[in-house]
Amino acid sequence: MPTPRTEYRYPCESCGASLRFTPGQTVLTCEYCGHTQNISPGAARAPGRQETGGSAGEAVLLPEPRTGRALQWDAAHKSPELTEIPLEKGLRLDQASGDFVEDVQTLSCPNCGAKIDIESRVQATLCPFCATPVVTDTGVTRQIKPQGILPFVLDEAKARKALEDWLGSLWFAPNGVLQYARRGRAMSGVYSPFWTFDAATVSDYSGQRGDYYYETRYVTREVNGRMQQVAEQVRRVRWRPVSGRVARDFNDVLVLAATSLPRGYTDGLAPWDLSQLRSYNPEYIAGFLAEGYTVALADGHTIARDQMEGVITGDVRRDIGGDEQMISGIQTQYSAETFKHILLPIWTAAYKYNGKSYRFVVNGQTGRVQGERPWSVWKIAFAVLLVLAAIAAFMYFQQAGSGSYGSDVGYSSPSSSSGYRYPDDSGGGSSGGDYVIRGY
Repeated sequence: MPTPRTEYRYPCESCGASLRFTPGQTVLTCEYCGHTQNISPGAARAPGRQETGGSAGEAVLLPEPRTGRALQWDAAHKSPELTEIPLEKGLRLDQASGDFVEDVQTLSCPNCGAKIDIESRVQATLCPFCATPVVTDTGVTRQIKPQGILPFVLDEAKARKALEDWLGSLWFAPNGVLQYARRGRAMSGVYSPFWTFDAATVSDYSGQRGDYYYETRYVTREVNGRMQQVAEQVRRVRWRPVSGRVARDFNDVLVLAATSLPRGYTDGLAPWDLSQLRSYNPEYIAGFLAEGYTVALADGHTIARDQMEGVITGDVRRDIGGDEQMISGIQTQYSAETFKHILLPIWTAAYKYNGKSYRFVVNGQTGRVQGERPWSVWKIAFAVLLVLAAIAAFMYFQQAGSGSYGSDVGYSSPSSSSGYRYPDDSGGGSSGGDYVIRGY
């Protein structure tokens, strides 16, 4: 039987109000009286590998040749204290019952489809992703329990500052959007669900390798007014059949497990330093929202396989070598496949401006921002007018300069007092042979 969902509440020992997790720390804080309580100790977490000069995760972003996306994976940045679940077992849990399953009551957004885990006493709220009113579902949803959580590092003030800086750096963004964000509108701290997948792969491939070589040919061209035979180099490709085998181990391939946000937004929030993952503890969610996953484990696994295949294709091309490659087929065997369900911290903001909703997300660990790009029609129109005016002014001065040159340069008539004077026979002075050219 699935485990019934336990409702957690953390009252302040001093005044009885609800405590809230403090980002960047390991304490719960009362917003009314300021009292703090340490989070109860749990399983030890992996040692931090945060390096100076940026997130350690920057080094684990691997370009996927087929899609150009950045795929985050690296065994060195795993959290060894978290339990990896065999994929086959997890697929059964997602469809039936088991120790890793719990019943969850959620808020459902009719606009973006987000499902927010709630306590039974909550009746209505706004969706943190699109600002649409949501209501409590009448039933419960069976979910795989999260194994790990990455606590918030940035508080709301720092997240808002990161958002303001990002909006301020955008060209042609409406002033109203930035001003709206600066009015202190509340942002929502949400723990978003992700799947991570591990796999060992061995791939056999066949294809062709292309190497460049050059041939000399002669063509007839005009040179200095005469037709001549000229040699030129022509590039050719020499193809030969190839086959081989490549192997790669994937660790913590990250897949968003929700449909509330475009995948491009959350992909753009990478990298995440997953070495900071901690064993799931509901105390980290105190005062925040937790989104339930809406992408089933099987669907997430399909997405992860697709990402892995893109990387394997790049491995095959490098193994073939040469200047060009043609791949006829790749047969990949997957083994040791495991997964985890984890929660990652995201600050969200949904602003409605001129009747349109703009959504922004901030990485709650690093402050990286992604969102819909707002445009100001008036700023764009003004910029276009400035460019046209600059072009018109340039052409005017070009034409004016050409006309002045044509009228001022030349020889004056003999009667002119300032032009060229023909030498006369009367005096042979030096002035008789002076040239005066005006306009230089």
